Amino acid sequence: MLGYCTIGVSDMDRAMAFYDALLGELGAARMFGMDRIQFYGTGPGQAMLAICIPYDKQAPTPGNGNMVAIPAGSEENVDKLYAKAIELGGTDEGGPGTRVPTFYGAYVRDLNGNKLCFFKMG
Repeated sequence: MLGYCTIGVSDMDRAMAFYDALLGELGAARMFGMDRIQFYGTGPGQAMLAICIPYDKQAPTPGNGNMVAIPAGSEENVDKLYAKAIELGGTDEGGPGTRVPTFYGAYVRDLNGNKLCFFKMG
């Protein structure tokens, strides 16, 4: 159902270093891109996350209520991704833990304030 999600960044080099290291923990890598946009994924036909300098060249702003949820596969990976994001300069929005009996998640903001959730469902 989801092809890709795009989030705005202000410094591509800094953002690529953050997402290369963070998403590399899930086996994801840059799939393709150009100067103002880079797409990350785990393989052809899989959902992707793209980071970009906004097309209108205005400052990127995170949307209120917008969030990218990234399946981590296990509670251990949720913990690992959360710690990695913080290590890379992300900020805490809610540490790892059980939110409801079938959902374990952690929340961070990236270097530009975009909200990310790492989760294990079920």
